[in-house]
Amino acid sequence: MRFGRSMAILALAVLAACGSGEGKGEPVRFKVPEGSGLSSVTDTLAKRGVVGSAATFKLYARMKGAAPKLKPGVYEVRPGASYGLIVQKLTTGDVVKTRVVIPEGWDLRGIAPRLAQATGLPADSVLSRLMDPALAQKYGVPGPTLEGYLYPATYTLPMGSSLDRILREMTGQYKRQWTPAMRARAQALRMSEREVVTLASIVEKEARVWTERPTIARVYHNRLQRGMRLEADPTVQYALGEHQRRLLRKHIQQVAADPYNTYRHKGLPPGPIASPSRGAVEATLNPAEHEFLFFVARRNGTHVFTRTYNEHLREVARSRAELRAAQQGARR
Repeated sequence: MRFGRSMAILALAVLAACGSGEGKGEPVRFKVPEGSGLSSVTDTLAKRGVVGSAATFKLYARMKGAAPKLKPGVYEVRPGASYGLIVQKLTTGDVVKTRVVIPEGWDLRGIAPRLAQATGLPADSVLSRLMDPALAQKYGVPGPTLEGYLYPATYTLPMGSSLDRILREMTGQYKRQWTPAMRARAQALRMSEREVVTLASIVEKEARVWTERPTIARVYHNRLQRGMRLEADPTVQYALGEHQRRLLRKHIQQVAADPYNTYRHKGLPPGPIASPSRGAVEATLNPAEHEFLFFVARRNGTHVFTRTYNEHLREVARSRAELRAAQQGARR
């Protein structure tokens, strides 16, 4: 009798495995924690209504040798899906994916909420961890924190991924961007990797028109070579901790002692102020050839580049006059 009953259960299992396809209705999402055994997974499936018979599914899964191959993660399965499909998902790790999009030029304050959403952690807790200098050492990037080294890209990751897994993927992507030729070029410029990324992050924030990046990069190279302060607005914005629509002298004074304030301190700031794109890094490594030392933004996002301070003052006055005229025209 026992043999006959087992054969009947086995027959039902085979029918269940082959006859239901992908199932019907709304997908049911469930999580398989790390180290979960077949019994606990089966109980979850039965409670969520994914499988009709826990005993039948467990027998089928054991027949397929699934027990030692179960992979953790978040899964989605429609009720009534074939047991074969369910086992295949569980043993191949066909988990639910989530997309994390990190735009070029974002800093850690902007990135942290997106990583918080992906991991389920509080945003302030994520930001605190990202700013921890120990993590820069852990993931093998120049530091002083992870600022600048979470490479801007679109990441497709298993839902429920740990923050550690995401950071390893992002810093790994950053490292893969550096070719031997790029490292040789940095050495030729007598710049460390951190210095290159730091300057590239400033170039990224300044350039609204990408074709201007090599020109802007050269302006800063020229100023560094002459011992001039960079006087880069984005570094002051970074020191302030919040973006000001228009940077004023009072803002510069407000963070006068901050080492990221390049209006008050010579040389590069201690580290990057955002995650630069590869294009900004390459522009920093291969700047345009010119002798410009100043630039001022136009209303269309491009810049006027000048060699002397007097030329620069004239262009600043012209830019402000254009802005006032535009504002007056808008009021009419």
